[in-house]
Amino acid sequence: MKICIIKLGAKGDVIRTIPVVKSIKEKYKGAEITWITKLNIKDILQTYNFINQIETIPFQTAETFDILYNFDIEPEATSLSSSISATKKLGFFQEDNFSKAFNLGAEYYLNTLFDDEIKKSNRKTYQQMMFEAAEIPYNNELIPLQLSEQLNQYANNFLKQNNLSTEKLIGINLGASPRWPSKSWHKDNLKELIKKLKSLNYQIILFGGPDELDKLKPIAKELNVLTNNPNNTNLEFASLINKCKTIICSDSFALHVSLALKKPTIGLFFVTSPHEVEPYNLLTKITSPFLKDFFPEKSDLYDDELVKSISADKVLREIEKINNSINY
Repeated sequence: MKICIIKLGAKGDVIRTIPVVKSIKEKYKGAEITWITKLNIKDILQTYNFINQIETIPFQTAETFDILYNFDIEPEATSLSSSISATKKLGFFQEDNFSKAFNLGAEYYLNTLFDDEIKKSNRKTYQQMMFEAAEIPYNNELIPLQLSEQLNQYANNFLKQNNLSTEKLIGINLGASPRWPSKSWHKDNLKELIKKLKSLNYQIILFGGPDELDKLKPIAKELNVLTNNPNNTNLEFASLINKCKTIICSDSFALHVSLALKKPTIGLFFVTSPHEVEPYNLLTKITSPFLKDFFPEKSDLYDDELVKSISADKVLREIEKINNSINY
């Protein structure tokens, strides 16, 4: 049996689709799975041996698959799902410039994207909705991200070169795409937290990518804390996340990497649904008191009061609670 999976992005959503694909492989034992994605997340998918082949867009094929699953509503994905030949199709396709569902199980997720009231009232996680789209029972599966010894050595070298210990090492990643400017915690709150953590003898890595370098460098310099290399590969980034005792992040790629590594994680939610993120008994969710005023209708707006609405003290209390429970 030949199965085609389409999931292009965002990178965090690709990671949280992995448990669905693992369950598809278990349902159809011996099936050959081809996953179509973007080049910027291919390295993560290559670590999972139940995916037989990984293709990146642009992609076309004359092959006919037994089953096609499209877990992505972006036009590039839905046009692919319409053009690729398959005996059975589940998930999403495009018709008359509208995203539509191939099957009844996929309709609920589609409704959450286009009906604000359903989006607000939804209490299903993204994973649960994708399992429903695939018509497979959901059992809260977490498929861990396994890192190679080479990556582990990369992280160890970084720690050694920078005189860092894992004993009280906190990772902080509060980046957000320009599309969601209010996903990022205010820099004043971040700086306050860093100062308080340092006073308690925590060590800190500020995580970010190339787009966040201008924001992170002044904070790192002012407060004398380290940053990762902003040009880290996804797996190098993950290897450093894996050395931290606790990760603090926005609803972002870092959050899903951290959970896939089974790290205690604190997620800050300002304009996205905390209910859609599966906690796996690892995630502490801190939600802005103003979220209901912005989600989902104004999620793309920036508001100063909103991004300052979670205090440094509240985050610090959760860090201490988590870290006391794992007994340094």
